[in-house]
Amino acid sequence: MTDSPFDRRLSVALRQELPPLQAPAELRRRVRAAVREAGAGSSGRFAPAHAARWLALAASLAAVTAGGWWLGLRSAGETALADQVLASHVRSLMPGHLTDVLSSDQHTVKPWFNGKLDYSPPVSDFAGQGYPLIGGRLDYVGGRPVAALVYGRRQHIINVMLWPATSPTDGSALRTRQGYHLLHWTTADYTYWVVSDLGMPELQDFARLLRAGSKASGSTRPASGFFVRTSPALDRLRGTTHDHDRSLRTGSRVDR
Repeated sequence: MTDSPFDRRLSVALRQELPPLQAPAELRRRVRAAVREAGAGSSGRFAPAHAARWLALAASLAAVTAGGWWLGLRSAGETALADQVLASHVRSLMPGHLTDVLSSDQHTVKPWFNGKLDYSPPVSDFAGQGYPLIGGRLDYVGGRPVAALVYGRRQHIINVMLWPATSPTDGSALRTRQGYHLLHWTTADYTYWVVSDLGMPELQDFARLLRAGSKASGSTRPASGFFVRTSPALDRLRGTTHDHDRSLRTGSRVDR
């Protein structure tokens, strides 16, 4: 089994960014003291009590080193992923890169992803709260295609990138880079990254709306990685249904 391009990039990033890991000075001092004390035993041999103490300190040193390595590994991996998310956001701001499907209708944006991803992302519109849906697009983050939802707030663009989660986390992680804010959290179903140059209080307000909206819509992640491809006839039926719903709300007539 060969490593993916993302695995190789992550490995390089770890070697470049992961700081050298050392045991705390106090633990090193205690280990040296235990070695000197054990060496002072009769006949130059370790007494049983001294040997047990030495083994306990050695185990502590190994645990601290392994724990520090794992935290550093996880931090470097999230840093590399944050770099990709930020690069995708900046690239989307270039002319012609913001959306693949331009629509403020969540019932248009969500079906657009059918057959393009192995999951169906939850899509909500928050126009009533001042964060209108602009559209969506396909992006590539973490070595896989992902859904990117685009929202607006006055002259600011908010990108929401999400993909199926591997393990949930509590709370949100916050980063600020090059004038952009990045929020990250993981639910039981999806990993979310939200990035924008919008002020942090408003971006956090949007994140709360997004969390509530995703819970209200329910999980649409397919089981076992399968996804459903829709037929043209079904797409036409969906379009007719959506138009009919709009005509009921607006009182307009829809002719087919």
